[in-house]
Amino acid sequence: MTLRLGDTAPDFEQQSSEGKIHFYDYLGDSWGVLFSHPADFTPVCTTELGLTAKLKDEFAKRNVKVLALSVDDVDSHGRWIEDINDTQDTRVNFPILADSDRKVSELYDMIHPNADNSATVRSVFVIDPSKKVRLTLTYPASTGRNFNELLRVIDSLQLTEHHKVATPGNWQQGEDVVIVPALQDEEEINRRFPSGYRAVRPYLRLTEDPSKQTA
Repeated sequence: MTLRLGDTAPDFEQQSSEGKIHFYDYLGDSWGVLFSHPADFTPVCTTELGLTAKLKDEFAKRNVKVLALSVDDVDSHGRWIEDINDTQDTRVNFPILADSDRKVSELYDMIHPNADNSATVRSVFVIDPSKKVRLTLTYPASTGRNFNELLRVIDSLQLTEHHKVATPGNWQQGEDVVIVPALQDEEEINRRFPSGYRAVRPYLRLTEDPSKQTA
Protein backbone atom coordinates (compact mmCIF):
# COMPACT_ATOMS: atom_id res chain seq x y z
CA MET A 1 0.00 0.00 0.00
CA THR A 2 1.04 3.60 -0.55
CA LEU A 3 0.74 5.83 2.50
CA ARG A 4 -0.08 9.48 1.97
CA LEU A 5 -0.03 12.47 4.28
CA GLY A 6 -2.95 12.32 6.69
CA ASP A 7 -3.39 8.56 6.39
CA THR A 8 -3.52 6.50 9.56
CA ALA A 9 -0.19 4.75 10.09
CA PRO A 10 -0.77 0.97 10.12
CA ASP A 11 -0.33 -0.78 13.43
CA PHE A 12 1.78 -3.93 13.70
CA GLU A 13 3.59 -6.31 16.01
CA GLN A 14 7.14 -7.32 15.16
CA GLN A 15 10.26 -8.58 16.90
CA SER A 16 13.08 -6.11 17.47
CA SER A 17 16.47 -5.76 19.08
CA GLU A 18 14.58 -4.91 22.31
CA GLY A 19 11.90 -7.60 22.15
CA LYS A 20 8.46 -7.62 20.55
CA ILE A 21 7.18 -4.20 19.53
CA HIS A 22 3.47 -3.39 19.35
CA PHE A 23 3.77 -0.19 17.36
CA TYR A 24 0.85 1.79 18.77
CA ASP A 25 1.73 0.80 22.33
CA TYR A 26 5.36 1.73 21.71
CA LEU A 27 4.40 5.20 20.51
CA GLY A 28 1.78 5.85 23.19
CA ASP A 29 1.06 9.60 23.18
CA SER A 30 4.38 10.47 21.54
CA TRP A 31 5.30 11.49 18.05
CA GLY A 32 7.16 8.78 16.16
CA VAL A 33 9.83 8.40 13.53
CA LEU A 34 9.87 5.05 11.72
CA PHE A 35 12.79 4.72 9.34
CA SER A 36 14.17 1.83 7.31
CA HIS A 37 17.67 0.72 6.38
CA PRO A 38 18.67 -1.48 3.42
CA ALA A 39 20.61 -4.01 5.49
CA ASP A 40 22.72 -4.63 8.59
CA PHE A 41 26.47 -4.10 8.44
CA THR A 42 26.24 -1.47 5.70
CA PRO A 43 28.35 1.67 6.01
CA VAL A 44 25.80 4.45 5.50
CA CYS A 45 23.24 2.80 7.79
CA THR A 46 25.87 2.42 10.49
CA THR A 47 26.52 6.18 10.47
CA GLU A 48 22.79 6.98 10.44
CA LEU A 49 21.99 4.84 13.46
CA GLY A 50 24.95 6.30 15.30
CA LEU A 51 23.65 9.81 14.60
CA THR A 52 20.18 8.83 15.79
CA ALA A 53 21.57 7.52 19.08
CA LYS A 54 23.53 10.73 19.64
CA LEU A 55 20.38 12.78 19.05
CA LYS A 56 18.40 10.97 21.76
CA ASP A 57 17.99 14.11 23.89
CA GLU A 58 16.88 16.18 20.88
CA PHE A 59 14.18 13.66 20.01
CA ALA A 60 13.15 13.34 23.66
CA LYS A 61 12.61 17.06 24.19
CA ARG A 62 10.29 17.01 21.16
CA ASN A 63 8.37 14.01 22.60
CA VAL A 64 9.51 11.81 19.70
CA LYS A 65 10.21 8.08 19.81
CA VAL A 66 12.35 6.58 17.06
CA LEU A 67 12.11 3.09 15.61
CA ALA A 68 14.48 1.73 12.97
CA LEU A 69 13.95 -1.23 10.65
CA SER A 70 16.11 -3.59 8.64
CA VAL A 71 15.17 -6.80 6.86
CA ASP A 72 17.75 -8.79 8.86
CA ASP A 73 16.97 -10.85 11.98
CA VAL A 74 17.38 -10.12 15.68
CA ASP A 75 20.70 -11.97 16.03
CA SER A 76 22.16 -9.97 13.16
CA HIS A 77 20.88 -6.74 14.71
CA GLY A 78 22.59 -7.59 17.98
CA ARG A 79 25.95 -8.07 16.32
CA TRP A 80 25.49 -4.97 14.20
CA ILE A 81 24.63 -2.81 17.23
CA GLU A 82 27.99 -3.75 18.72
CA ASP A 83 29.66 -2.45 15.57
CA ILE A 84 27.59 0.75 15.60
CA ASN A 85 28.47 1.44 19.23
CA ASP A 86 32.15 0.82 18.57
CA THR A 87 32.60 2.68 15.29
CA GLN A 88 30.28 5.63 16.03
CA ASP A 89 31.34 6.12 19.65
CA THR A 90 27.80 5.89 21.02
CA ARG A 91 25.24 3.46 22.44
CA VAL A 92 22.21 2.52 20.35
CA ASN A 93 19.30 3.50 22.60
CA PHE A 94 16.25 2.62 20.50
CA PRO A 95 14.83 -0.57 18.96
CA ILE A 96 15.64 -1.88 15.50
CA LEU A 97 12.81 -3.93 14.03
CA ALA A 98 13.79 -7.35 12.68
CA ASP A 99 11.73 -7.49 9.50
CA SER A 100 13.08 -10.66 7.88
CA ASP A 101 9.53 -11.64 6.84
CA ARG A 102 9.08 -8.19 5.20
CA LYS A 103 5.79 -7.71 7.04
CA VAL A 104 6.39 -4.09 8.06
CA SER A 105 8.37 -3.30 4.91
CA GLU A 106 5.41 -4.27 2.75
CA LEU A 107 2.88 -2.61 5.05
CA TYR A 108 4.75 0.69 4.69
CA ASP A 109 5.84 0.19 1.04
CA MET A 110 9.53 0.34 1.94
CA ILE A 111 10.70 -2.05 -0.80
CA HIS A 112 10.93 -0.44 -4.23
CA PRO A 113 11.58 -3.11 -6.88
CA ASN A 114 13.20 -0.68 -9.30
CA ALA A 115 15.84 -0.02 -6.65
CA ASP A 116 16.09 -3.50 -5.04
CA ASN A 117 13.68 -6.44 -4.94
CA SER A 118 14.49 -7.46 -1.38
CA ALA A 119 16.14 -4.63 0.57
CA THR A 120 14.31 -1.57 1.83
CA VAL A 121 15.11 1.91 0.57
CA ARG A 122 15.74 4.69 3.10
CA SER A 123 12.14 5.46 4.00
CA VAL A 124 11.13 7.88 6.76
CA PHE A 125 7.69 8.30 8.30
CA VAL A 126 6.89 10.95 10.90
CA ILE A 127 3.73 10.01 12.77
CA ASP A 128 1.82 12.23 15.19
CA PRO A 129 0.23 11.18 18.52
CA SER A 130 -3.11 10.51 16.78
CA LYS A 131 -1.22 7.99 14.56
CA LYS A 132 -1.53 10.09 11.41
CA VAL A 133 1.29 10.19 8.87
CA ARG A 134 2.62 13.75 8.82
CA LEU A 135 5.77 13.36 6.71
CA THR A 136 7.16 10.83 4.25
CA LEU A 137 10.68 10.86 2.82
CA THR A 138 12.34 8.37 0.50
CA TYR A 139 16.08 8.34 -0.12
CA PRO A 140 18.08 5.99 -2.34
CA ALA A 141 20.31 3.47 -0.59
CA SER A 142 23.42 5.42 -1.59
CA THR A 143 22.41 8.67 0.17
CA GLY A 144 22.48 9.11 3.93
CA ARG A 145 19.74 11.14 5.53
CA ASN A 146 20.08 14.60 7.07
CA PHE A 147 18.90 14.20 10.66
CA ASN A 148 19.11 17.92 11.36
CA GLU A 149 16.53 18.37 8.60
CA LEU A 150 14.34 15.72 10.19
CA LEU A 151 14.42 17.59 13.51
CA ARG A 152 13.69 20.85 11.68
CA VAL A 153 10.60 19.36 10.04
CA ILE A 154 9.36 17.99 13.36
CA ASP A 155 9.80 21.47 14.88
CA SER A 156 7.70 22.90 12.05
CA LEU A 157 5.00 20.23 12.34
CA GLN A 158 4.68 20.72 16.08
CA LEU A 159 4.56 24.51 15.83
CA THR A 160 2.05 24.64 12.99
CA GLU A 161 -0.11 22.03 14.74
CA HIS A 162 -1.11 24.56 17.39
CA HIS A 163 -0.85 27.92 15.60
CA LYS A 164 -2.28 29.23 12.33
CA VAL A 165 1.12 29.65 10.73
CA ALA A 166 3.37 28.01 8.17
CA THR A 167 7.17 27.96 8.13
CA PRO A 168 9.18 29.53 5.28
CA GLY A 169 11.89 27.83 3.27
CA ASN A 170 15.02 27.06 5.32
CA TRP A 171 13.14 28.03 8.50
CA GLN A 172 14.79 27.15 11.79
CA GLN A 173 13.17 26.98 15.22
CA GLY A 174 12.68 30.46 16.68
CA GLU A 175 12.72 32.32 13.35
CA ASP A 176 9.81 34.31 11.93
CA VAL A 177 6.89 32.41 10.44
CA VAL A 178 4.13 33.07 7.91
CA ILE A 179 0.52 33.72 8.92
CA VAL A 180 -1.65 31.33 6.88
CA PRO A 181 -3.60 33.10 4.11
CA ALA A 182 -6.91 31.69 5.36
CA LEU A 183 -6.63 33.80 8.52
CA GLN A 184 -8.01 37.22 7.61
CA ASP A 185 -9.88 38.40 10.72
CA GLU A 186 -7.75 41.22 12.14
CA GLU A 187 -9.17 40.81 15.64
CA GLU A 188 -8.14 37.16 15.70
CA ILE A 189 -4.76 38.01 14.17
CA ASN A 190 -4.10 40.57 16.90
CA ARG A 191 -5.13 38.08 19.55
CA ARG A 192 -2.97 35.28 18.16
CA PHE A 193 0.03 37.44 17.31
CA PRO A 194 0.28 40.27 19.85
CA SER A 195 3.76 41.18 18.60
CA GLY A 196 2.19 42.19 15.29
CA TYR A 197 3.18 41.25 11.78
CA ARG A 198 4.88 42.59 8.66
CA ALA A 199 2.92 42.40 5.40
CA VAL A 200 5.39 42.02 2.53
CA ARG A 201 2.39 41.32 0.30
CA PRO A 202 -1.26 40.82 1.29
CA TYR A 203 -0.67 37.05 1.06
CA LEU A 204 2.80 37.11 2.66
CA ARG A 205 2.60 38.22 6.30
CA LEU A 206 5.53 37.50 8.60
CA THR A 207 5.32 37.34 12.38
CA GLU A 208 7.52 36.29 15.26
CA ASP A 209 7.42 32.64 16.32
CA PRO A 210 4.03 32.55 18.13
CA SER A 211 5.40 30.35 20.90
CA LYS A 212 7.55 33.36 21.90
CA GLN A 213 4.76 35.93 21.75
CA THR A 214 2.85 37.05 24.83
CA ALA A 215 -0.26 39.18 25.00
